[in-house]
Amino acid sequence: MSKLLGILVLSIFAENFVLAQFLGICPFLGVSKKLNTAVGMSVAVIFVMVLATAVTYPLYAWVLEPNGMGYLQTIAFILIIAALVQLVEIVLKKYIPSLYNALGIYLPLITTNCAVLGVTILHFTKGYTYGQALVNALGSGVGFLVAMVLFAGVRERMESCDIPDFLKGLPITLIAAALVSLSFMGFSGIANALLG
Repeated sequence: MSKLLGILVLSIFAENFVLAQFLGICPFLGVSKKLNTAVGMSVAVIFVMVLATAVTYPLYAWVLEPNGMGYLQTIAFILIIAALVQLVEIVLKKYIPSLYNALGIYLPLITTNCAVLGVTILHFTKGYTYGQALVNALGSGVGFLVAMVLFAGVRERMESCDIPDFLKGLPITLIAAALVSLSFMGFSGIANALLG
């Protein structure tokens, strides 16, 4: 149980895909201007990450790899992720049209979000079991949520600040993102202690 807790804490904080591994930067920078869109995008990413892991892990471990077709991993995973994103898009369009409109182009971009694909592929390089992979996917999604919410708060605060003209826009956004990512470096010791 402590191993699963360690994997969860590690994936949320110390190995945060956005702030530590720099995957999924496009939605991180694009959708984090407002808190409600950041949360909506993050919930969609959590859903897609967990379901993608639930489907891709058995596909790779029990179908592709035993039959010598491991080289099809990336193509198969992208197709599964694309189908899940379409499902999320249909549900949001029908039940939460305001969030669907707010996310705009970034919702279909979950299909090519390297964080989602990275999570599904890195389970095998880390040697996780199926249960550990699901916990890691959940933790990675929650880590994405934490990063998005923190950064949305920072960006909303920056709107009321007097920023010099030469730093306005992308430069101050990248500086703020770097400072937020630095705040996550201290969690690596806690996660390593939990994994023992």
